[in-house]
Amino acid sequence: MASPGSPVVLGIESSCDETGAGLVRDGRLLGHAVASSMDEHARYGGVVPEIAARAHVHSLTPVVRRALDEAGLTMADIGAVAVTTGPGLSGALQVGLAGAKGLAYGLGVPLYGVHHLAGHVAADTLEHGPLPDPCMVLIVSGGHTSLLLVRDLARDPIVHLGDTLDDAAGECFDKVARVFGLPYPGGPAIDRAAREGDPKAVAFPRPLTGPRDDPYGFSFSGLKTAAARWAERHAGQELPVADGAASLQEAVADVLTRKAVAACKEHGVRTLVVVGGVAANSRVRSLAEERCQAAGITLRVPPLRLCTDNGAMIAAVGDLLVRAGAEPAPLNLSIDPSAPLEYAALHPVARAAQAVA
Repeated sequence: MASPGSPVVLGIESSCDETGAGLVRDGRLLGHAVASSMDEHARYGGVVPEIAARAHVHSLTPVVRRALDEAGLTMADIGAVAVTTGPGLSGALQVGLAGAKGLAYGLGVPLYGVHHLAGHVAADTLEHGPLPDPCMVLIVSGGHTSLLLVRDLARDPIVHLGDTLDDAAGECFDKVARVFGLPYPGGPAIDRAAREGDPKAVAFPRPLTGPRDDPYGFSFSGLKTAAARWAERHAGQELPVADGAASLQEAVADVLTRKAVAACKEHGVRTLVVVGGVAANSRVRSLAEERCQAAGITLRVPPLRLCTDNGAMIAAVGDLLVRAGAEPAPLNLSIDPSAPLEYAALHPVARAAQAVA
């Protein structure tokens, strides 16, 4: 049974191909579980929305039960439910939201709609404690690359210093991996192949790093094209995949960490938090650590299990919202598949309360 105090928050994540459930109270992770339909998508080289939605239908209840079992809790111990309502795949989001509404209504507990990317930011708090105010956050995932100035995640608006103009870093990895003949998902495959390669073998471009470019913007479409052209030049001969993977990974890591450290210096921020699926990349992590150490900046990166999509990160946001006194969402809460990241909460009532606070 849960002890008295802040309520246990159940978080549900279903924005893409992972079905996640997590339980958090007072910033502490009590238990979480994830089911992935990645293997079903691998044969198509990318996520198929209908397959993802069906997988969520089958996985949601078992995943919630597994998280409760890990935490040694029962349904009766849940005091609030938080759920990803955007951005993401429409059908996938609908499944998670329907399940969350049913649980919240059946248990008679408040419901909170959460922005998926705010979840990635909050994931770090489960390992390293509250975020410093302010901190710089670099989000790098399959669909998003953003540089954010974050103050109080539960109350304050999130300031975008820069976003991707086209392909995100993870998307670049996925597309180039396919050209290189590597399996899906491309990020881990590129990382594995790069271990045997020379990161200086190919002089891939560093997009948007010129003196007249947006200092905090990102663009990986040109890098993806450069890698594809490099592979084409090896037609009819064996492609040195390891060198190509290592050089690509180095280019991505260089751009990401260079801009993030520069933003910290420019804004006088002493802590950089790197989150999202690509934060699991070994070179991104090591180069970020190297450059932050040289600049006197504290680096925070969640453990690998919390970098990719999971329910614990959504529960972490819900827990912050509950403790900040945010208004719950109405039961007619709807999804927003293309929701911009402005606040951690993705429902008007809570956002209005945040704006007043």
